[in-house]
Amino acid sequence: MNVEVVIPVHNEAHVIETSVRRVYTHLAHEFPFSARITIADSASTDDTLAIARTLAAELPGVHAIHLEEKGRGRALRAAWSASRADVVAYMDVDLSTDLNALLPLVAPLLSAHSDVAVGSRLLHGARVERSPKREFISRAYNFLLRLSLGSRVTDAQCGFKAGRRDAIQALLPAVENEDWFFDSELLHLAEQAGLRIHEVPVDWTEDPDSRVQLMATAIEDLRGIARLRRAGHAMAGGPTPQQLDERIHPTPRTETPAWQRPR
Repeated sequence: MNVEVVIPVHNEAHVIETSVRRVYTHLAHEFPFSARITIADSASTDDTLAIARTLAAELPGVHAIHLEEKGRGRALRAAWSASRADVVAYMDVDLSTDLNALLPLVAPLLSAHSDVAVGSRLLHGARVERSPKREFISRAYNFLLRLSLGSRVTDAQCGFKAGRRDAIQALLPAVENEDWFFDSELLHLAEQAGLRIHEVPVDWTEDPDSRVQLMATAIEDLRGIARLRRAGHAMAGGPTPQQLDERIHPTPRTETPAWQRPR
């Protein structure tokens, strides 16, 4: 399998079926690589899980997993840790990002040109429709990341990211956050490890029914930034760049094959 697209969900019964069928159709007819969809449900209390399981039973290449605890990062960690695809990706269930950006997102990863890819609403060429409030919060957050952590990523919050499985799985043990700050922390660790990060301008339309609680998310993000700031620019207990490179590109075994050993 080339690509596994994870859709993390929590109480999204009102939109999950429409969104998953839309992604499924896009992958089947517009995407040139083999792919599957994993719906990662974290502690939903509505019909989200039942709908996810129905879709998985009906649509080939759609898979559903369930976690007892809530958390977008927790759902992504579980799905990505178990993946065997060449590239793992995720997108928000509201599909605010145009799906035509998926191929430019993953192509540099499949060709080994890059290790991590990020959709950006702030790059030249992106087309964005959102409220002034959301625009201000997004720009302020990314400015704070640059100021506090030296980030070079233009848009750490866009819910449209991907990475080579070996690189992502090497980083996951060092990521502490299990919710909304998860991918910002993952990107920080990737930058500190010297991984190649590719950014793609996207077309993005704000979902007027978004369930994101801006104030609670902002507080969580600020705490996450402060934690990483206190840890300095070291990887907060994570692998060094050399260790990470060894995990991603393990040294071939030099043991003499049994048939070549002297009797």
